[in-house]
Amino acid sequence: MRRRMFVLALPGLWPEATARAAGDAAVVAEWRRRFEAEVPRRLDVPEAEREYYAGLLDEALATPGPDPGWPQSVLLVDRSEQGQAACVLLRPPGGAWYWLGATPASTGRVGAFEHFRTPLGVFLHGPHNPDYRALGTVNELGIRGYGARGLRVFDFGWVTAERGWGRGGTGTMRLQVHATDPVRLEPRLGRAASKGCIRITAALNRFLDRHGLLDAEYDAAQAAGRRQWILRPDRTTIPWPGRWLVVVDSQRRERPAWSPLPPARP
Repeated sequence: MRRRMFVLALPGLWPEATARAAGDAAVVAEWRRRFEAEVPRRLDVPEAEREYYAGLLDEALATPGPDPGWPQSVLLVDRSEQGQAACVLLRPPGGAWYWLGATPASTGRVGAFEHFRTPLGVFLHGPHNPDYRALGTVNELGIRGYGARGLRVFDFGWVTAERGWGRGGTGTMRLQVHATDPVRLEPRLGRAASKGCIRITAALNRFLDRHGLLDAEYDAAQAAGRRQWILRPDRTTIPWPGRWLVVVDSQRRERPAWSPLPPARP
């Protein structure tokens, strides 16, 4: 049974529990408003689809080790060629997932040399694989591969992934979540296009960075006296930061109406 993503104050709850649930819902509503205000290019995912993705998230986090049930935020990415979405979910202390929002993304495109299929799984984000910030430089094709200067590159280290070229098999790639060229590539998000990393909008990049949604490990290191230069001095952090990137595959056969296919060229 899929887990619902809305907490209801049911008759018979103790007043303290009812108040806590109402408080959690108010906090989530505020962060949903922030997401809508700060991330303009969003996907209008229907409630049934939100529940489906929450179920995929629960299944991924049910593997031994990663999720002790803490309150947290999570970045969930659908690598399906017919999905290509980055979704942000939040779990308050009450234990249910709430939906904050979703945007188009681009994952690995198979069929091209040195292109990997973005691996499935649960990937820990923290100082053991330090993030860095884009320099805003252009390559020989005039493309800013990591987007504008100062945008954060979320690094998840070396991972094993399926080769999308030649004889296939597996190889090693560096898994990152990052923005992309704002003019030539960001309008094409929503298509499988990368070499295996996950491309997201600049607005979502800033939202994750400014509000510390994936920074629980960085926050712990800084609290222990190890300065983390990557953390913005002007952060307004979410109450329940997380540490996991979760990549799933919805195995869709058709493009859903809520995720329109972007143009092949801007």
